[in-house]
Amino acid sequence: MNILVVGGGGREHAIIRALKKNPTVETIWALPGNGGIAADATCVPIGATDIDGIVSFARENPVDYAVVAPDDPLVLGCVDRLNEIGIPCFGPKANAAIIEGSKAFAKNLMKKYAIPTAAYQVFTDQAEALAYLEDAPIPTVVKADGLALGKGVIIARTRQEARDAVTDMMSGGKFGASGATVVIEEFLEGPEVSVLAFTDGKVIRPMVSSMDHKRAGDGDTGLNTGGMGAIAPNPFYTEEVARRCREEIFLPTIRAMKKEGRPFQGCLYFGLMLTKDGPKVIEYNCRFGDPETQVVLPLMKSDLLTVMLACTNGTLAKTPVRFSKKHACCVIKASKGYPEHYKKGYRLTMSPRAAAATYVAGAKLVDGKLVTSGGRVTGTTAVRSTLAEAVAAAYRLSAGVKFANAYCRADIGRRALEAEK
Repeated sequence: MNILVVGGGGREHAIIRALKKNPTVETIWALPGNGGIAADATCVPIGATDIDGIVSFARENPVDYAVVAPDDPLVLGCVDRLNEIGIPCFGPKANAAIIEGSKAFAKNLMKKYAIPTAAYQVFTDQAEALAYLEDAPIPTVVKADGLALGKGVIIARTRQEARDAVTDMMSGGKFGASGATVVIEEFLEGPEVSVLAFTDGKVIRPMVSSMDHKRAGDGDTGLNTGGMGAIAPNPFYTEEVARRCREEIFLPTIRAMKKEGRPFQGCLYFGLMLTKDGPKVIEYNCRFGDPETQVVLPLMKSDLLTVMLACTNGTLAKTPVRFSKKHACCVIKASKGYPEHYKKGYRLTMSPRAAAATYVAGAKLVDGKLVTSGGRVTGTTAVRSTLAEAVAAAYRLSAGVKFANAYCRADIGRRALEAEK
């Protein structure tokens, strides 16, 4: 089988390595891929949002199946366009990808179908949003409605921070068109949990839970990033919590999307907060999370391609989805200055042991050598019998990844280890 994978980050590298385990896979093309992915797939310099270019490539090459991994091409209708030329895909169509593409849509869906989430208001007028903030409880959360690379969420601890967030988004152009509409919502407290789930639009199969580390600095300080590391499973996600999430959130969401005429097929990501009033949805994503994928897929015992095809073909009910009982930890190495301003072009080297455990996110090949080309550069994952062993091993392996302006958080997994005690 020849597979086209749309995307070029650490998530896509993890997906490609998992797909390669299936003996029927002959060729994997990554569009655009990156310098590290080039060791595991044939990279083609077509951008993930160049939908016309992707479709043209698929027409001209013997593509049997496509995996559309990032949010942008899903929201732009990449799956729809590939389906039109007869190529089956893993990933939702555009009318279902809106569950991530518009936070206002997602919040209104949850309200309509009584899916637990934070109280909220949606604003398209800046003056009305600012007037609302004068009496809103503080802290509050301000979200850009559209896609913003995981950075369009501001937790405002003061009223002025909330005003600044609204102004930056609605008239400051911080997130372009994505910030023209904002969602202002109640600040929730409790442990956060990420749960990725396979679904064929009828049946849902949650994967092992995980814990992302969003902030740039140790102790969850600094700016929000795309994710500085992850562990799995999440110790806060007990069997009882999992049961409640399935009955109160996962199944109702799939049923709601189907009822709205937007059946969701692919990977649906649930960002959850475990509040004193029970689990609530913070956000939906229409795809595999990054870096959660780098800890979830290494724990997957079932064949990824088989499960993906079941999601596409509507046969997930008959397809086993199994995960190991072990633990995984991923440590992200980023360029100093990320998520704001940072320098690129530094030589990236990895020891053989580190390379085997590392997914490359932001590097390109220059004269056959890897150089840094992004904010998040690598994610190094270790799987071990205990979480403490996985964390120690991930940091040990990560030491074999070297580039000039590298930084990483030193506390990935610390909160989870404390919870285990």
